[in-house]
This record gives sequence, C-alpha cells and structure tokens, in this order.
Amino acid sequence: MSARTTRTRLLAATTVALAALALSACDNGKGVRSEGPSGGSSAASGSSSQPTASTTDGGTTAKPAGTGTGTVTGGSTGRSQAKGSGSGAGSTGGSAGKNGAGSKTGSTGQAGTRNVACDGSTTKTTATVVSRPLNHLLLTVTNTGTRNCDLTGYPIARFAEAQSVPPVAEETHPQAVVTLAPGESGYAGVLLSAADGSGGNGYTAKTLEVGFGKGRSATPALPAKGVHIDDKLTVTYWQQGLDDALAY
Repeated sequence: MSARTTRTRLLAATTVALAALALSACDNGKGVRSEGPSGGSSAASGSSSQPTASTTDGGTTAKPAGTGTGTVTGGSTGRSQAKGSGSGAGSTGGSAGKNGAGSKTGSTGQAGTRNVACDGSTTKTTATVVSRPLNHLLLTVTNTGTRNCDLTGYPIARFAEAQSVPPVAEETHPQAVVTLAPGESGYAGVLLSAADGSGGNGYTAKTLEVGFGKGRSATPALPAKGVHIDDKLTVTYWQQGLDDALAY
C-alpha cells in the first residue's frame, strides 16, 4: 500500500470520528434535537403569556396577563358609577316630590276651598207643617248669598218661651257637611209630638227661633194656630235632601 492511500484512509476515518462527536453533542438522549438557547427563549416567552388568575363578581376566572386587571377594574368602576348615579337621582326626585310644590299646593288648596258657615244673615229659613209623617215640621234653609256656605250641625230650635231646646236624633248624622251654593237649600226635620199621643207635657207654640251655632239666628213663621208640642220633641241634623230630613 502506498503512502498516499494510507493518508487518504486516515483522513476519512478522522472525518467520520468528528462527525460522530458532533452528533453526540447535539443529541439530548431522547431522540429529540434541542434547539439550544433560541428554543429556551421561546419557552420563556410562552410561559410569560400563560393565563393568570383574576377575580370577578362571578368567581375566579382566567384572564390574559396584562389585560385581566384592567377589564375587572373597569367593570367594577362602571357598576359603581351607575349605581351611584341612579341612587342619587332617585333620592333627589323623591325628596322633591314629597317636599316640593305639590305638598304646598295641596295645603293651600284646602284652605282655599273652606266655606263660611251659614247663618241667618245670608240665608232664608221657612217652617212647614207636613202631612206625612204625622206631627212633623220641615225646616228649609236657602242660601241667599253670593258664595257657598256650610250648614253644619243641627238646628237649635227654641219654641215659644221654652227654657231648653230639643235634642237631636244622633242616627240622622250625615256622612258629609251640607254645603249650599247660592240658591241651594238644606233641610232638617222636627218631630213635634208623639203620633200615638203617648207624649206628656204638651202645649201649643206659636213662635220659633232657629239658631245655627254661630252668627245670626232666624225666626221662621209658624201657622197662625200654632203647633202642638210635647216631650217627644226631637230634631234631625241638617240634611242635603228633603227626604232624608223627614225619614226620622
């Protein structure tokens, strides 16, 4: 064998040995070739982009790092502002509704609709003996003024020179005050005596004075022969209707 052939074979063997060493250095022992520092950098980058846990109203959920906190904070702030605005507007509106012009106007309206009491100076009173029911007298009060008046209570009826006035039948109390517009009339009934003659201390009265509780009284005319009265004498409260006045 020549010297040149020997050197060629030695060079080839050396090349194979170096290639084997290079392959051994690059193999990680699992049949997978390592990418070196560049691969490690990619892994670190991937780790930093992993989802991070953040808390919301619904519990713990995964949010991308760097964006989750901003999203949760923004939502919380939005809810807080919305709640605050709604509560503030409602409270202010409610306060204004309760304490504003509506309440004041209502009070003023009540005072504005209050009527004066009817009395003999602004009304005309008549006394009429009726056939039914027996032994009854009908008192009629008509508003002759220019404004409404309230006919309150019951007639304070004083016959002749009587020292007392007749009692009122409590069961005839009306549900509301009788208000008379100009030209309107209110009524009261008077039971003069017992229909069956059971009353005592009877006498004949030819004059009558009707009081209204305050203000001027009235003196309606009675029949010329007068009216018979006994201790059953009773009056009703003032009524808006004639039938109600004669129902007792």
